[in-house]
Amino acid sequence: MTLKDDLETEVKKIFRDQWEFRDGTVVPSDDSVGLGNKGVQLDATVLYADLSESTNMVDTYKPHFSAEIYKSFLHCCAKIIKSKDGVITAYDGDRIMAVYVGASKNTNAAKSALMINWANKQIIQPALNAQYSGTAFKIKHTVGIDTSKLLVAKTGVRGANDLVWVGRAANWAAKLTTLSHDTPTWITKAVYDKLNDEAKTTNGKSVWEHRLWTKMNNADIYRSSWWWSFS
Repeated sequence: MTLKDDLETEVKKIFRDQWEFRDGTVVPSDDSVGLGNKGVQLDATVLYADLSESTNMVDTYKPHFSAEIYKSFLHCCAKIIKSKDGVITAYDGDRIMAVYVGASKNTNAAKSALMINWANKQIIQPALNAQYSGTAFKIKHTVGIDTSKLLVAKTGVRGANDLVWVGRAANWAAKLTTLSHDTPTWITKAVYDKLNDEAKTTNGKSVWEHRLWTKMNNADIYRSSWWWSFS
């Protein structure tokens, strides 16, 4: 069988085969989803954290400098996400994707974003300044969060596959990271409406500012420049 024959056979099978769905209450792992037309459906909140202006950084600074910033940012993001019961589902260059489930999934994701903002300003940037006192480089980032029903399926071939997350939350959370890093945390109304009060206000003042997402049919979104400190 030629490569063309193999691909034609497999693609026809993908479109022809019936799907098998099961409801999930935990974030599925690679080995819990089959390669065929099998999927896990779940209600989940997706967080994307992305370094801003990383292309310019890579083009301007030495490779080890950029690598150290990548490693520091992603390490802090990963530790914070796990501390708030999030599950890391992908690393993609200078960004990280995480999924949260459960009754507090939106609050946990929002707190993660605010903690990442604090870590960037209070841990990563000071360490960079101390090590490279001669540079004025400022680390900037953006976090996007949305919540919706998701279909999780496995894509690829045996020995080289990964999970694909199909649903609005995965798509919108990623798109939110393209918005201004001047206010590094962006969430949808669906997330905002489910936040616990402690994640909405501090000392009687709102942590979030409402905006209309003009590129997405004026969808209601919220942004924040606040941070959540931790020890």
